[in-house]
Amino acid sequence: MPGRTHEQEFTQVTSQDTNLFCFGLGFTGSALVRVLQARGWAVAGTCREKVHQDLWDRAGVRAYAFDGKTASREIGQALAEVSHVLVTIPPHKEDGDVVLRHFRDALARSSGLRWLGYLSTTGVYGNRDGEWVDESSELKPVFDHQKRRAEAESQWFDLYRGHGVPVHVFRLAGIYGPGRNLLERVRRGVAKRIDQPGLVFNRIHVDDVEQTLAASMERPHPGAIYNVVDDLPAAPAEAVAFACELLNVDAPPLVPLDEAGLSEMGRGFYLTNKKVRNRKINEELGVTLHYPDYRSGLRSLLEQEQKG
Repeated sequence: MPGRTHEQEFTQVTSQDTNLFCFGLGFTGSALVRVLQARGWAVAGTCREKVHQDLWDRAGVRAYAFDGKTASREIGQALAEVSHVLVTIPPHKEDGDVVLRHFRDALARSSGLRWLGYLSTTGVYGNRDGEWVDESSELKPVFDHQKRRAEAESQWFDLYRGHGVPVHVFRLAGIYGPGRNLLERVRRGVAKRIDQPGLVFNRIHVDDVEQTLAASMERPHPGAIYNVVDDLPAAPAEAVAFACELLNVDAPPLVPLDEAGLSEMGRGFYLTNKKVRNRKINEELGVTLHYPDYRSGLRSLLEQEQKG
């Protein structure tokens, strides 16, 4: 398999301050936290549910309750001690970026902070009618949730410019991985093949998100933006058909977009057609993707399942 191992990813960064706080111990944040914890890092973060807080505490990760509405003094105190911060919480519809809302000042005062990563989305590029975009492309968000992301990016960069907080923005494609992928959706009978001719978009395996964040921690470039996407923008109906092929089941019929019953965010995927370049993570961070396309990613997930 191409790319660096987890051991290699943290060889350099573990020789320095190794204290991470993750706002949002969800699918993506937890993947990085577990690897860092195994490497001897001190790790802490936030979650919304008390049951998840207890699970993390038992796993040796200090978890704080944070629902975005009230700020815990304990979180502010923890931020004073950390060397790295990862923000995975999306901006809220009413309150905007709740991490900035409650902890902007604490982050601005955190003198030992070496790296802050904010996870955004390639949705900020909007619709390009299938053309290529890269990190220098103009932002043209179409839907409200995309506009909130673009506004949050701007606010994080204000914190970098105004206070020297070492902000890095990562624009992610749709993330998949163990337990969250097309194979699972096909098995549950909820995978849809939506008829949208000419539409393509990128994806990214959670392991490749993790290795990109690790590479950025090793080589901080405050103020940088990185597209974290695979090498192969592809039609979503094609990807569903491939997942069905792997599972030896018939692909579902094509469905018109207007009959698919999607949320605004879901519709946004199908109405913003673009191909996103990822050259910068390779050239600047030395990242070689473990899973450069959805086919290699889905095959690997199925192989891992079969091995138990």
